[in-house]
Amino acid sequence: MSEGKGLNANQLKLIAIIAMTIDHLTWNICPGYSTVWWVVALHVIGRLTAPIMWFFIAEGYYYTHDVKAYMKRLFILAVISHFAYNFCFGISFIPFKTSFFNQTGVVWSLAWGLVLLYINDSEKLKHWQKTLLFIVICLITFPSDWSCIASIAILFIGARRGDFKKQMMWMMVWTLVYAAVYFFFIDRVYAVIQLGTCLTIPLLYFYNGKRGSWKGMGKLFYIYYPAHLVICGLLRILLWGVGFSTATANF
Repeated sequence: MSEGKGLNANQLKLIAIIAMTIDHLTWNICPGYSTVWWVVALHVIGRLTAPIMWFFIAEGYYYTHDVKAYMKRLFILAVISHFAYNFCFGISFIPFKTSFFNQTGVVWSLAWGLVLLYINDSEKLKHWQKTLLFIVICLITFPSDWSCIASIAILFIGARRGDFKKQMMWMMVWTLVYAAVYFFFIDRVYAVIQLGTCLTIPLLYFYNGKRGSWKGMGKLFYIYYPAHLVICGLLRILLWGVGFSTATANF
């Protein structure tokens, strides 16, 4: 897509924020694996969020002047968001108290995805060391929202920057892995819903490589992400009570 046309980074990130908000509100208003058509449709819209996040973590890695500072910001957000995310869905703040799955928010996996890109480009590490670190990071991120799939997708998207077809192919390959887990172990309808990530492809295709005139989108996300989760958590309590958890609705 030529510069000056299409969608800039700010516009795509705004789409991701709106889709994320719709998805999280839907989980709290209609908990569980509802097959009502409009609930399914809203969750499909929610699938736009993750691939846009993955894509722009990879873009951020490419453009940042200080990758370590970028990592630090993401990990700080991951820690703050852990409490907001778990409050939102009624999950214990203490990891693994009730389950091994869905123990923290997706930012944890996003931050480690950035680390994977850094490791992949390192000239100091040998291949076996990179492989070992890859396995360790997959284990570390497995219990989070979108599991280790988010981290792996960021690695593959970033490593193939400049080849949009391969970026999107790998995005869908890892989404299929995630959907397969849903299909065999959780819910077949919601396995198909995960494939809604493909709807992000035409949006990302029209990315024009520009940030947009407003420089505050990154800061907005850092504030909005935990804030909207807290609001959704308050809605959950208002609708269903303090002890009700919607954690089973998010693997």
